Amino acid sequence: MAYISMQGVTKVYHMGEMEIRACSGIDLEIEKGEFVVIVGPSGAGKTTVLNILGGMDTLTEGQVVVDGTDISRLRGRQMAAYRRESVGFVFQFYNLMQNLTALENVELALQICKNPLDPAEILEEVGLKDRMQNFPAQLSGGEQQRVAIARALAKNPKLLLCDEPRS
Repeated sequence: MAYISMQGVTKVYHMGEMEIRACSGIDLEIEKGEFVVIVGPSGAGKTTVLNILGGMDTLTEGQVVVDGTDISRLRGRQMAAYRRESVGFVFQFYNLMQNLTALENVELALQICKNPLDPAEILEEVGLKDRMQNFPAQLSGGEQQRVAIARALAKNPKLLLCDEPRS
């Protein structure tokens, strides 16, 4: 059985009378430990698929099973627990808190997970040992991205989702 199984996944957004089909009938299976890159033109639905896998968006039709759990049926607290305990997400625009240092940004995410890794060690592993006390505005774009990656990794997630990683 695949670690991730998406069957017939469709997402439709309604904007007034307009219907926007972000993705339609996606079938995908991913094995545990597999590294997958989803490519396509802008507007093809890549971020929508990641948001559905990460539990940040719901699908209109289909089924998504991750590690034996049908996440397409989860709601409320169950979905929040899935996101908190199973998913690390590196957002396209990093979503760092500007008033927190790099270390504090990573520590913030760890307040909600069960088995976190050491934030300082993870920042060191991504090459930011000497930048831990810097605020995002004091970091280059690449360094900010590495803080976002460290934040996601430090949660020790089962599933790591990265939206348009650039480096």
